[in-house]
Parts: sequence; structure tokens; C-alpha cells
Amino acid sequence: MVEFRPADAGDAEQVARLHADSWRRHYRGAFADAFLDGELVAERVGVWSKRLGDPEGTATIVAEVDGEFVGFVHVMFDLDPVWGSLVDNLHVDHRQQRGGIGRQLLARAARAVVEQARGDAMYLWVLEQNVAAQQFYIAVGAKHVETAPVAPPGGDPARLNGEPNGFRMAWPDAASFGSA
Repeated sequence: MVEFRPADAGDAEQVARLHADSWRRHYRGAFADAFLDGELVAERVGVWSKRLGDPEGTATIVAEVDGEFVGFVHVMFDLDPVWGSLVDNLHVDHRQQRGGIGRQLLARAARAVVEQARGDAMYLWVLEQNVAAQQFYIAVGAKHVETAPVAPPGGDPARLNGEPNGFRMAWPDAASFGSA
């Protein structure tokens, strides 16, 4: 049985560890090996400690199975005047993927957008190389609306390999999430 709850500051390390593991599994080739194999967990703990310590304008929801942390979603409300709220992170433990947890987390993010944002649109960015994630987002109603260069993590271009692209995947109305 999957249980969902809002994240709090005490979840920063678990969120960071899952985030780092997901990047290492899915972003290799786009992100520099030195970055992925280096102090990524510590860097992510810093990011998540700040985000979860001051969650104004965001929602982070975690998923647990039998008390074990297995996934999370993080949404930033009203970030873009056209595309709406940004689903900045959606990660599920690789051992739990394809079991519906990602869909449920994204549905909860969509509900948070409808309840807390000024507009109902939401979007996310997915790496061009991450075909499986793209297929998942399309299956839950997203449309590929834009291709753009990936912003380097922490603004450091050395953390990227070359100039990878990302796809903006959008839902014009979060209230209709998953109705495709």
C-alpha cells in the first residue's frame, strides 16, 4: 500500500539520495560523469534542505511503501506566465517503477496546482534522451510543446556533456491530468 504525504525539512536527505540515484541512472551522457559520480548527494542535500526548509510557493509530496521512502514530486507554482506551474522533479525508486507511483505522484501535483496556483496549467522538462519518461508523460496527457537546451545544474556548464536538449511537456489544464 502506497502512502502519500507532504514532505518536510526532515525529508531532505532521503529526497536528495533518491534524486541523485535517479540522475545517475537516467542522466548519464547528458550530465558529466565527474558531476554524477562526485559529491552529487551532498550537493542535492544542500538543494533539498533549502527547498524543504522554505517551501513558499511550492509543494513536495513523498510516497512511502511500508514506511520506506520510494518517490517524490516537487512542483513550483506559477513559475511561467504561459505554461504555469513547473513540476521540477518527479522521481520514483527504480525498484518501484512501473507500479503506478509516478502517476499517483503526478496526479497529486496536478491537484496541488489546481488548489494552490493562480492558473491551472502545468509543465515539466524531460531530457531528450529519456525516451521512457517522455512516453510516460504522453500517456498521462502531456503534449511536447518545445525543445530547448538543458540548463546546467547549479548554473555550472562543466556539469553538462556538450549541449543536451530538453523537451517541455505541458498540460494546459492540470484539472484534466491523465485524461488522455
